[in-house]
Amino acid sequence: MSVLREKILSTATDLFQTRGINSTGVDTIVAVAGTTKMTLYKYFRTKEELILEVLKKSQADFQNWLDNKLNTSSEQPADKIQQLFDFIEEWVNSPSFLGMGFIKASAEFPDEQNPIHQLSSEQSKNFRLYIAQLASQANIKDAQGLALQLSLLFEGAVQAEQMKRGSGAIKYAKQAAKILIDGARK
Repeated sequence: MSVLREKILSTATDLFQTRGINSTGVDTIVAVAGTTKMTLYKYFRTKEELILEVLKKSQADFQNWLDNKLNTSSEQPADKIQQLFDFIEEWVNSPSFLGMGFIKASAEFPDEQNPIHQLSSEQSKNFRLYIAQLASQANIKDAQGLALQLSLLFEGAVQAEQMKRGSGAIKYAKQAAKILIDGARK
């Protein structure tokens, strides 16, 4: 990936997270990135294509970070499912936390036919499937049900923390997750 493409992608990510996607125009992105519209459109044919790439990269970065945390913390699937919210809490409490792209994007693009909304929905579903896989590996009987419950906690807590940093939502979501996981193991 070219350095300039990466700079545009990084700049757009920051601006979309801090100012909103619809509120951030291409002129702002190129000004902050220190480039031109021509260069932006060389790498991204449309703003929509840029938004989709931002969402894909943001989700991949988060997923890679979380995978690394879980894989280096334990080899035991039961431990991983228990530690999931420990690491999510660490991420939410980090200074770099700006929220989850697919949550914000789905709110800004509510039309289910919109490609941005569709990608956001797919990313939410894929995260739920990821949790279901962890639960299944931990021998949770209703892995899909637990995954839905935990993903609802995750998305709700992240949304609450996006709206008000330090709200305590992640702390209580973590406590609720532990109760749900313990209950699902019985």
